[in-house]
Amino acid sequence: MIKVLLVDDDPYVRHGLRTILQSDPDIEVTAEAGDGRQGVEAARAHACDVALVDIRMPHMDGLAATRALLALPAPPAVVILTTFRLDEYVAEAVQAGAAGFLLKDTPPTELVRAVHTVAGGDAMLSPEVTRQLLDTVRRVQHSVSSDERTRLASLTPREREVLVLLAQGMSNADIAKHLFASESTVKMHVSRILAKLALENRVQAAVLARNADLGQD
Repeated sequence: MIKVLLVDDDPYVRHGLRTILQSDPDIEVTAEAGDGRQGVEAARAHACDVALVDIRMPHMDGLAATRALLALPAPPAVVILTTFRLDEYVAEAVQAGAAGFLLKDTPPTELVRAVHTVAGGDAMLSPEVTRQLLDTVRRVQHSVSSDERTRLASLTPREREVLVLLAQGMSNADIAKHLFASESTVKMHVSRILAKLALENRVQAAVLARNADLGQD
């Protein structure tokens, strides 16, 4: 059972999310919160695997909430709820360690799939959202540093190929099919990529790849 925490200041949004998620027999919404501060308190009181967090809320916004949630002893995977009006907040959310981003009008099937995806240790970078998300982050982030380029240069050709596909929004399963490899092998490559790049998750790796123009025509 995947346990989910909903953090959004709009009770109607929370109700809609709960209704959609609990239509899946493998998902349970264990707690809700109306702002970031309450969300962190709820995560402490109720074990959860995934937290869906609105990026703009009173008292403690989604960015501060993400940092606080990921600092917990058993942190949930954090998925930011946002719109296509992406801005510098998204770049900060990437740096804070968010595992993915969802539009508030995401179709129900995609929302359920996203929760399963991040609960399984993957990142929610759907191809439909990835390009605009990463392009937005790229515009507001600094250029790639010399240290980052050195780390990128340490990747093997296969790791570099996996990183490019990851930055296109592919899941481990998608990458495995593309490369005719096993999913476990891809997971191993992703783990090594994150270690070599000194990054926390796939979203940060994808952003670095796009900033460095890897795989770009």
